[in-house]
Amino acid sequence: MSQKQELGKGLKALIANINKDDSKSTPVSIRPAAESYMVDISTIKPNPQQPRNTFEEDSIQELANSIKTFGIIQPLTVRKSADGGFQIISGERRYRASLLAGLTEVPAYIRLANDQEVLEMALVENIQREDLTPIEIAISYTRLMEECNLTQDKLADRVGKQRSTISNYVRLLKLPPEIQSSVKDRRISMGHARVIAGIEDLLIQTQLYRDILSKELSVREAEKLAQHIQSRKKISVKPITSSQDNMIKPIEDRLSAKIGTKVQIVRNQQGLGQIIIKFNSDQALNDILDRLED
Repeated sequence: MSQKQELGKGLKALIANINKDDSKSTPVSIRPAAESYMVDISTIKPNPQQPRNTFEEDSIQELANSIKTFGIIQPLTVRKSADGGFQIISGERRYRASLLAGLTEVPAYIRLANDQEVLEMALVENIQREDLTPIEIAISYTRLMEECNLTQDKLADRVGKQRSTISNYVRLLKLPPEIQSSVKDRRISMGHARVIAGIEDLLIQTQLYRDILSKELSVREAEKLAQHIQSRKKISVKPITSSQDNMIKPIEDRLSAKIGTKVQIVRNQQGLGQIIIKFNSDQALNDILDRLED
């Protein structure tokens, strides 16, 4: 399936679904796509459920300059609001650029839709943009599933993607915040993030992430390193716990006394291991951190 076909399918499927008679949904009236109207820009307000929460100023300025020269090529899509004005369903970037360009009115398609349908339309329209980061796409997919009660299979059909594609994006939200931030800031690619997300161990994820940055690894190189780490993990010697090593037990007791909670040391015969500190609440974790800083 080509990218163009994938992008087109989602919105068409959504609109087709909205036009269907659904007892769980408020009937929706959608004007023909060819009918747009000039709307006073002062009566338009952004959608509070807008999936995108950051807009690059330089990009908005470039679009404003283009609008001054050529006007708005693609109309906004709005719905009527209770105060008699309009709320943006899609096109907030064009709306912001139009304000910057000094326009007093803009072309818009006017739709009638309930809140859930507006959210779904906004999210699907937003996902189809090319400038979204993988994290923004992942958040939009998750919101569609949670707030519109969709499974991954149904969502994949709605947006014209493979189910595995949806799954790969959603898994990014399980990565540590530091790694998610790097994906959002484009310091690492979606490919890198997928490799990291394929590892369950948080410590190994973090180490792989740092290796990718410090060594400037390609996605293929990151995959090889991840495979190497995983293979080492599988053939590692069976860990020795404190119950099997009388030298470890006194160290565990000293650490437990210092931080006020149970500590377990696990290592193999080669000396490779980890210290496990257990806690049962956020407050307990904060207490541990305070004692470690003393």
